[in-house]
Amino acid sequence: MGIYEELVARGLIAQVTNEDEIRQMINNGKATFYIGFDCTADSLTAGHFMALALMKRLQMAGNRPIALIGGGTTMIGDPSGRSDMRKMLTKEDIDHNAACFKRQMERFIDFGEGKALMINNADWLLKLNYVELLREVGACFSVNNMLRAECYKQRMEKGLSFLEFNYMIMQSYDFYYLFQHYGCNMQFGGDDQWSNMLGGTELIRRKLGKDAHAMTITLLTDSQGNKMGKTAGNAVWLDANKTSPYEFYQYWRNVGDADVLKFIRMLTFLPLEQIDEMAAWEGSQLNRAKEILAFELTSIVHGEEEARKAEASARALFAGGGDSQHMPTTELTESELVNGALDILTLLVRSGLCATKSEARRNIQQGGVAVDGEKLTDFNKVYDASALKAGLLLRRGKKNYNKVLLK
Repeated sequence: MGIYEELVARGLIAQVTNEDEIRQMINNGKATFYIGFDCTADSLTAGHFMALALMKRLQMAGNRPIALIGGGTTMIGDPSGRSDMRKMLTKEDIDHNAACFKRQMERFIDFGEGKALMINNADWLLKLNYVELLREVGACFSVNNMLRAECYKQRMEKGLSFLEFNYMIMQSYDFYYLFQHYGCNMQFGGDDQWSNMLGGTELIRRKLGKDAHAMTITLLTDSQGNKMGKTAGNAVWLDANKTSPYEFYQYWRNVGDADVLKFIRMLTFLPLEQIDEMAAWEGSQLNRAKEILAFELTSIVHGEEEARKAEASARALFAGGGDSQHMPTTELTESELVNGALDILTLLVRSGLCATKSEARRNIQQGGVAVDGEKLTDFNKVYDASALKAGLLLRRGKKNYNKVLLK
């Protein structure tokens, strides 16, 4: 089985152009491909994991990845999948976020000499002359076709800014530039990017001729990569300072029964033969599959040692054994105490288990909060310094834990 056939078997391919050419190029290790990452935060999320794992798989098969940091496109903002306009970031914010992305990507991809490249599209997009761009690139785009693109249609009722309308042109220009200067002949992205990506292949064809078009190939990873990585409305970050290894492990340990094998197939590097054997698993065996998924992904992102610690802590909470010292812990200071104590609503918010005191009160009233294993019903409950120094294990719902400790 070639690498292209493996990508199909793992459920990673949604749409392609020129499939026969793609298959031959990837299987022979001849692809130079890029995936773009806009710098909207200071950490990548679990939603980026599919793209990073895909780059790793293709590099292992001899292909050359380009990680394109969107220092320029982030200044515009991608409207795809958005109901409103993204917050506009400063150049300093974007540069900081780009540096953070680079450190995280280096755990997945080999950027050694002659291997993968990391490039920032700010290097060319910020130097463009607007009138020259309109003449050189704008003439290649039909406004009628752009308005029919899925990434724009969903925004038409609420309003699409002219700033965002330019995003497709900027992304298309990226592929055009990379094709000319780096020999990049392929692009990957989520299937919500299909219209934007086709714009790039069409621009190359229009500007460089049919022979050049034959060398430009677009593949799309399933949009599941853009949907995963969200829990309770919050992102699951790859940065351990934002999402601890334990929290990262627990996120994957708690995926639904219907998703666990799909995620193992798409995201882990376990052999397909081993995964196929799991297809018949049911009942308690699915819990074992979730542990395998959580361990494998935590090992990739945070290392095997942290994955084993997270696994031990999870078993301590859910299986009655193991070491609980590595579960998420919130350290309190004496200055936070009010009259030498803290109330449970404050503790639930301070620990991050609830976003607000109103949410904390509602969870208590619904019977969804426990302290040291006992359900709590009094939302006026107060804990003094001695209790906090001993440490309290808070639980919201069935699977969200945090230990609060006064240092």
